[in-house]
Amino acid sequence: MPNSVERPTLAKMLMPKLITVLGEGYGLASFRADFIAGLTVAIVALPLSMALAIASGATPDKGLLTAVVAGFFISALGGSRFQIGGPTGAFVVVVFNVIALHGFDGLVLATFMAGLMLVAAGLLGVGTYIKYVPQPVITGFTAGIAVIIASSQLKDFFGLAVEHVPADFFDKLMVLGAALPQTSPATLAIGAASLAIILGLRRWRPSAPGFLIAVILAAIAVWLMQMPTDTIGTRYAGLTPHFEWPTLPEVTLARLRDLLPTSFTIAFLAGVESLLSALVADSMTGRRHRSNAELLAQGVANIASAAVGGLPATGALARTATNIRSGARSPIAGMLHALMLLLFMLVAWPLTSFIPLAALAAVLLVVAWNMSEVDKFRHLMRAPLGDRAVLVLTFVLTVTVDLTVAIEVGVVLAAFLFMHRMSEAVDVRTHMALIEGDQSDDAPRDRPHDEVELPAGVVMSRISGPFFFGVAMRLGEVLDRIGAPPRVFILDMSGVPIIDATGVSAIEALIARCAGHHTKVVLCGPQPQPRQVLSEMGAMEGPDVHVAETRDIALDLARRLVSL
Repeated sequence: MPNSVERPTLAKMLMPKLITVLGEGYGLASFRADFIAGLTVAIVALPLSMALAIASGATPDKGLLTAVVAGFFISALGGSRFQIGGPTGAFVVVVFNVIALHGFDGLVLATFMAGLMLVAAGLLGVGTYIKYVPQPVITGFTAGIAVIIASSQLKDFFGLAVEHVPADFFDKLMVLGAALPQTSPATLAIGAASLAIILGLRRWRPSAPGFLIAVILAAIAVWLMQMPTDTIGTRYAGLTPHFEWPTLPEVTLARLRDLLPTSFTIAFLAGVESLLSALVADSMTGRRHRSNAELLAQGVANIASAAVGGLPATGALARTATNIRSGARSPIAGMLHALMLLLFMLVAWPLTSFIPLAALAAVLLVVAWNMSEVDKFRHLMRAPLGDRAVLVLTFVLTVTVDLTVAIEVGVVLAAFLFMHRMSEAVDVRTHMALIEGDQSDDAPRDRPHDEVELPAGVVMSRISGPFFFGVAMRLGEVLDRIGAPPRVFILDMSGVPIIDATGVSAIEALIARCAGHHTKVVLCGPQPQPRQVLSEMGAMEGPDVHVAETRDIALDLARRLVSL
């Protein structure tokens, strides 16, 4: 008898990797490696966190605050050894819209709600399934977000004198295009030089922290030459980072209802992006993450970030990859990265006032290009027509309508596409295709055809493939296509590995219809899962329903029933 696979307990599924690492033994050499990796990631995260916060419509200190608090909890409680958490580009559009419509306290409430959703998802084991979101949906909305981020940085990159930039994508482009003649030469020079430095270092010195070097050089140039361009100090004069005492904004039923779709979007993005990042980390290191522990950590991190006035957070793929390449050995590297950012906030915050916004815009333009995944988008455009439709529609809706709508439509369309493909894989052997055009009532009826010789008055149909709601309703047409009601109807289910509630309902409807014609039904060879579901839902009860383990037994039973 083969050994059964032991299912992990809930405690095992939710155990942080930090506990596993410490249980294996953690020495000075590992700490030294983690310290270097944490410092390297902190250098990358420093300008990026501020840039993402500004692009989201928040102040730059909120980005660092999020990287400190959420980043610490994601590493300490997460299911990956190498995950680095913090603000990411995926949230920019969502956060910007929430702040614009509901204020910053509305964002705090939405982030708190999303954190609760993620905690619930982790406890319920949803992490095992959330990673199966179709690739065209993920690529479509990330590419759409990239376009929106890039368009939102044009104002600061060119130094355009536009007081109010419309939220609508096309209106935004028209307003910015009309303002191009007033481009600030000094600002454009800073932005273009920063962009050139980042791209140049990526090509010739990929191990160098290009973002930080570009921002530092741009700040020095602006300070030495007194260039007339916006900096963090001029736009956010007097800003001092601080941790707010944990408080919950005003909560009303109407407000919760208004923020629920946004909270779901934040939770969805945080869950999907963190698990994708963990999967990439696994492929780079040969390790395996715990998906439900990761979701639980993401939930706690977002609740903690909201409690101190931070932004939504998730696992950051680029920073996680940097962590791995820098030699990280455990989650302690991510925790050290958060503590180093905290040290910067406490000691060196005044230096940020010299950072030009054009340099941060250049950073985000590179982030947007990386998010767009042009090669993957181009590759998916060679996929079957249905996948291309999901990809393009999700992308277009993300850019022109709303991220929540894009995700909902993309996932639903992908689900219908999956159902259609599964329907094509299911065969009912009565000369009847499950997916076919409508036919008139007087269309010629097909006679049943089977590979075995059947007794007079007996009809056999065979279902092959998963029997679920995408195909189940067509089962009712079988008797119509047969013609005269038989004395015994054998439904061969030996080729059905799985059935859902709609499939059971279709079989129950078939049984009821056969009973109306005084036709006995024999369910032949149901596999374990269909047998259990049919039994639990009572579909195998009643005097007109019989169960046979094999086709030969079913035929012998049919002969006896016909002779009665």
